Amino acid sequence: MLRRFLLLPLCICLFLIGCDKKEVSSATAIERTLTPYPASTTALPNDLVWQTNDSDPEFADPAAQRGGTLRESMLSFPLTLRVVGPDSNGSFAGYTRALNMNLVDIHPDTRRPIPALATHWAFGSDHKTMYFKLDPDARWSDGKPVTADDFVYLLEFMRSKFIVAPFQNEYFTTQITNVIKFDTYTIAMVSGVAKPDDELLEQVNVNPVPRHFHTLDKNWVRHYNWLPEPGTAAYKIGEVRKGKFVRFDRINDWWANNKRYYKHRFNPDHIIVKVIRDPNIAWQYFQKGELDSFALTLPDFWHNKAKGDIFDKGYVQKLWYYNDVVQPAQGLWLNMAKPPLDDIRVREAIAYAMDFDKVINTVLHGDYQRMETHNVGYGDYDNKNIKPRGFDIPRAIVLLETAGWKSLDKDGIRLKDRNRLSLTLSYGNPLHTDRLVILQEEARKAGIDLQLQLLDSSAFFKQVLEKNHQIASLGWSGGGLSPEYRQFYHSDNAFKAQPNNITNFADPVMDKLIDAYREELDRNKRTVLAHQIEQQVFDTAAMIPTFKVPYFREAYWAWIKLPASHATRSSDSAVDAMGTGLFWIDLPTKNRIRQLQREDKPLSTPVTITDSTWRH
Repeated sequence: MLRRFLLLPLCICLFLIGCDKKEVSSATAIERTLTPYPASTTALPNDLVWQTNDSDPEFADPAAQRGGTLRESMLSFPLTLRVVGPDSNGSFAGYTRALNMNLVDIHPDTRRPIPALATHWAFGSDHKTMYFKLDPDARWSDGKPVTADDFVYLLEFMRSKFIVAPFQNEYFTTQITNVIKFDTYTIAMVSGVAKPDDELLEQVNVNPVPRHFHTLDKNWVRHYNWLPEPGTAAYKIGEVRKGKFVRFDRINDWWANNKRYYKHRFNPDHIIVKVIRDPNIAWQYFQKGELDSFALTLPDFWHNKAKGDIFDKGYVQKLWYYNDVVQPAQGLWLNMAKPPLDDIRVREAIAYAMDFDKVINTVLHGDYQRMETHNVGYGDYDNKNIKPRGFDIPRAIVLLETAGWKSLDKDGIRLKDRNRLSLTLSYGNPLHTDRLVILQEEARKAGIDLQLQLLDSSAFFKQVLEKNHQIASLGWSGGGLSPEYRQFYHSDNAFKAQPNNITNFADPVMDKLIDAYREELDRNKRTVLAHQIEQQVFDTAAMIPTFKVPYFREAYWAWIKLPASHATRSSDSAVDAMGTGLFWIDLPTKNRIRQLQREDKPLSTPVTITDSTWRH
């Protein structure tokens, strides 16, 4: 029988009752001896061509300095520290998932694979199997070695009913069908369908699960809700104060410190992510120097708020950086299981009643662009023949009257069987209120009453994943080499909590297209299928695309130092400690700025940088 860690009940109770302070340590578990998984009796194929990449340019700055504490903010405290299972897919997942590395990484400029947990990789002749040689230096944050057993265990873990994760259960059953151990540091990952080499790598490029940490049973979700899982990346969770902040600590002897593509990166000793529930309050913290950077992509901040003494005297600098990334799927997501949104005429009418151009040209200062479809930025996979529905009140009215919404009440809202056409539009960011108010006002011209519902970001995401919304305004981060559709539009993920099919899209025709897209090996045929899927999404008006932004903008105190390149082709922030992690904190400059502030003297003239290296 396999033996794993047992949890100390006291530590769980302390978290569950919400103690004021909790230091996270390895004292949360008792180690037991684990029996290694048996190695395969089948030998490695003789014709494998092993690849690595030690020739792409290094992208970090050798002048980077280690030290200091980066201070960031979040709108709400996470509902869990788990990386899978209920409530684990909120915005804080960007932090927790960054604590574990994949088999390979992708160079942020060349977009070629580079070593991470694996030093070498090879493609099988069946177009389904990839082979990896693990780096024997790799360690978990608790010091345990990363071995083939952690990848074999990944399959057992992700298929378990105890983690309550339908998407992972399905993906690691149908899309990754096997993990083969050849020896302690050699594995094969097997895909359920054949794919071109680059897309096969993308599919099987997973991170391991620490076998020694988990005990899978009916109490897993509750037991592990506040227990930080060991990771393989540069940071680990060091302290949690529930409702207040999470602190991440740099691992001083991190196993990849001197690896080619990881040197001079991840430089702060600590990262403190503090709960500040109002972005305008967070802006005040930033102005006082209590946060180190602030996103200025929102036009109101860039054009109107990023002014004053701290900018004029050079204490704070601004960066407008054009990147080259897949656009997040920003849109209004209509829950088709909630009447009257089950009527396509109503959904189309809503789309025609949204004046996105007015939003762009007023509160967004013309800085944003209209998103055309669900997926944008995948090259040939993009369906460029689709044009989003424009603002057309007469057309919206015709559709609504055809659907039976013919009369108006005293407020001008449409009626059908004495029911008002009143719909709740939920969102989780107060800075989006002004744009949604414009949509609300313009929609009334068609007799549609949009009730805006601003929720705490965690509560909002929970509502959406439990499919309790009517209309949700949000964006899903994108990435990879080709679009992903199954999680959003396949009926297997409809009408159940947690999967990302938040429109409850359930159509046999769409299911067949998505299944064929998943299984198709020929890239040209996959592209055609992707276009057909996007057309289906458009035709049903289940998702109404909103905005896209081909850049990021940021303000940062001048003690934050950037490399000459400022960021990378794939960056969505220059001050991203857990992503590319290229910046560093110059403590002498910080002390100097504080002294200059006391003396009311400038550091420099105002600094605004525009970098168009990757603009196209």
